[in-house]
Amino acid sequence: MPKVVDHEERRRELAEAVWRVVLRDGIEEASVRSVAAEAGWSTGSLRHYFPTQSALLKFAMQVAAGRFAARVEPLRAHPDPRYVLRAVCLELLPLDEQRRAEMAVWLSFYFRARLDESLRDVEFEMSDGLVNLYRRMLTRNRDTGNLRPGIDVDRASLGLEAYIDGLATHALYHPDRYDNDTLVALVDEHLATLLVARDPASSGAGATH
Repeated sequence: MPKVVDHEERRRELAEAVWRVVLRDGIEEASVRSVAAEAGWSTGSLRHYFPTQSALLKFAMQVAAGRFAARVEPLRAHPDPRYVLRAVCLELLPLDEQRRAEMAVWLSFYFRARLDESLRDVEFEMSDGLVNLYRRMLTRNRDTGNLRPGIDVDRASLGLEAYIDGLATHALYHPDRYDNDTLVALVDEHLATLLVARDPASSGAGATH
């Protein structure tokens, strides 16, 4: 009986191999040949799934985005929109090894997309998706009376993307300066500029890191 091949699982194995190569050697070394060697595949077998380096990198980032979405989806069902906003912001920071690896690969991919036009659609899609997520969370906070008066949701969404991305980048390059406690405190301070002060009697549903 012929062996049944789980093609989606094999593609995920290759995405993992891409991340390992990028983290260890840099994105320029994540060629079809090097990733095949990392995964224990032949170059020809890998090209059956991803004929070019760009196709391989694009898939690896889509898998990373899917993992982030899977972590965020349960958070969005929480009844407290303040909690959701804070928790999602923390999911985007390198507070543990998994998130640190994802952010390192994302930054490598981001800068590569500036040079490789075939990757820009994925980079734009991911960036726009993140801004839209911030927009939905801020809108929910506005509709429930949590957003400070006068806050423009669209501008605040762009500001959150820039702020969280900046924190994550600095934390990767200067982990001694931006330890976990500092990162969480900086997120809380920024969110305090967007949200009205919580009634102490109703507090107690804060996100942890």
